[in-house]
Amino acid sequence: MWVRGILFFSGLLLMTLGIALTIEADLGTSPFDAVLVGLADSAGMTVGIWEIILAGLFILVNSLLTRTAPELAGLLTAFATGLFLDGWLFLLAGMELESIISRAGLFLCAQILLAAGTALYLHTKFAPIPIDRLKLVLIDKLHSSVAVTKTFLYAVCLVSAFLLAGPIGPGTVLTVLLGGFLLQYAFIVLQRLGIMPIYESSTS
Repeated sequence: MWVRGILFFSGLLLMTLGIALTIEADLGTSPFDAVLVGLADSAGMTVGIWEIILAGLFILVNSLLTRTAPELAGLLTAFATGLFLDGWLFLLAGMELESIISRAGLFLCAQILLAAGTALYLHTKFAPIPIDRLKLVLIDKLHSSVAVTKTFLYAVCLVSAFLLAGPIGPGTVLTVLLGGFLLQYAFIVLQRLGIMPIYESSTS
């Protein structure tokens, strides 16, 4: 349990560092993160707080769709994610990158950290982030494939981010196209390092 806890929080730390660096690179973030930044810029409060607020909303939606009690453990994961994200953004505040090459390099490093952190976090099988749980619920309720469901959620987030003037850019497209590949590669690397057993790759 202690090992799982260390891997869980280490994964969240790496994942949120990747998100924060993606935001600082200013080339576009993932559709969902673009929504968070757009809400923070237009409605106030921090990106991390909006992460927690939307997580609470998703938990209620998941509860209504599945007709089960709210999975409050997911809110704890979202709370930790929001706290870490705000912490990284505070530490990285004031970072200035003028060169497009340096920004692109930072963006790529961020994606690697994001994939590694997500792989570690998923490996522990603790409470998932509510939006990840929503994806699974929609797949079950709509009898749709993972690809169709992910595309639908991406589309909703992209439209929302556009309306909120969130950071949409070429990095957003790369995040969508490369996210799954990098996550799968992160699982393979972690397996070879002995951090997770081979059967865990199925969680991706």
